Amino acid sequence: MHLRDPDPDLQVIGAAFIQHECYNDSDAKDEVRRFKGITELIKLFNSESQEVQRYATGATRNLIYESMDNKVALINEGGIPNLVGALKDHDHELHKNITGIFWNLSSKDNLKEKLAKEILPELTAQILIPLSGTGKTEPIVQSPSESDIFYNTTGCLRNLSSVNEKTRQQMRETPGLVESLVGYIQASIESEKTEEKGVENSVCVLRNLSYQIYNEMPPSALLRLEGPTRGQDTGKAEPIGCFTPQSKKAKKKQLNVSTLSEGSRIPKGVEWLWHPQIVSLYIKVLRQCEINFTTREAAAGALQNITAGDKRWASVLSQLALEQERVLPLLLDQLRTDNDPELRSLTGLLRNLSRHTKDKNDMATKVVNNLVTKLPEDGNSKELSSDAVVNICGILNNLVTSSYIAARDITFFDGLPKLMGIRNCHDGSVGKVKASKAAATVLNNMYQYKKLHKDYNQKHYDRKDFIDDSI
Repeated sequence: MHLRDPDPDLQVIGAAFIQHECYNDSDAKDEVRRFKGITELIKLFNSESQEVQRYATGATRNLIYESMDNKVALINEGGIPNLVGALKDHDHELHKNITGIFWNLSSKDNLKEKLAKEILPELTAQILIPLSGTGKTEPIVQSPSESDIFYNTTGCLRNLSSVNEKTRQQMRETPGLVESLVGYIQASIESEKTEEKGVENSVCVLRNLSYQIYNEMPPSALLRLEGPTRGQDTGKAEPIGCFTPQSKKAKKKQLNVSTLSEGSRIPKGVEWLWHPQIVSLYIKVLRQCEINFTTREAAAGALQNITAGDKRWASVLSQLALEQERVLPLLLDQLRTDNDPELRSLTGLLRNLSRHTKDKNDMATKVVNNLVTKLPEDGNSKELSSDAVVNICGILNNLVTSSYIAARDITFFDGLPKLMGIRNCHDGSVGKVKASKAAATVLNNMYQYKKLHKDYNQKHYDRKDFIDDSI
């Protein structure tokens, strides 16, 4: 076999032959594995000949494509450390092959954790940081080869970031990883290149790393963000100025001080994931990205993650998005999309914002019409996924429980027959039942406004149409 020959020229011939034969031939891939060809190729990854390196990694890239057995063989034979070692050689073709291999391997859930452990520090230091343009004053100008390498790298990181908490934490803690992604997105916004696939991957990684962030962040960071007003507040705190500890003005002042304090910090590493500046970044992506709905979905999903839950900081970032960034008109405009994953992210984000907004009456006047229009006629409709319907009902319920105006406007814009249809007519599937219960909850709470009973009666509805005693 030419691969075992000490002559680099013959090694190139052998690797090139395997690369060609295995391009789209599963039998050839199996044969190479049986004859221990993968082991021999691994030995050539760090050859002194760059041409040998290129062909050996190119052959391996074809060998593992759609072959789980070859992926496992590559890992079991120690291929990953050898590929990582070859990253130090600055050659675009070689880097393209290696990052392509990593991206391919990262597509399999059972390989992700091991892969992340072995490649993250070097992949970040050797590829991600230099190609992201982090720390450079001039705009990013990637060559076509560099764009491919960056796309492969961020594609790999996107896959790895989706597997589990352990790997998410490892990625968050990898020096330079989060900053590089943020810096690349910032530069892409400035150069109006948010439609590019590298941006899509980068935003998707940040979205995944933001998942469960308040449960998974360092305790010291959470304590700093939450401050002494949650859990530790006994009601005996010193007054702020002339306000009592429990007054709205005092609490608002505490909140503003905390927000200003965190906002004035220069974010480092993982801190970017919850820093106030990241809200602006995601919203700029939403505003600028008009074609790539996957990027928009990821940006909305990242905002959804950092505004989720009952932590104080989720509320702070929600108010920042609503009051400082004025995001509501943008989100309502984007609700017109028919892309369901994007709709799920948008409605999930709006659900969080409706929970945390300080002025539910104001929000109700702006969103109810759009949301009612988006609702399907009943629970059997295929227009909208059950998740999106549950989210919309969740938004309406958040508003109805605190705002008479929300209940009034749902009635005015003919939301009642839609909510009743979603509650009553469905196929009994898990998702449809969830949507049914969500609609029933809204209707139950709407009936609590006695001064609207006359309006309900005028539309020929009475108590039995609203009240579900099972809730």
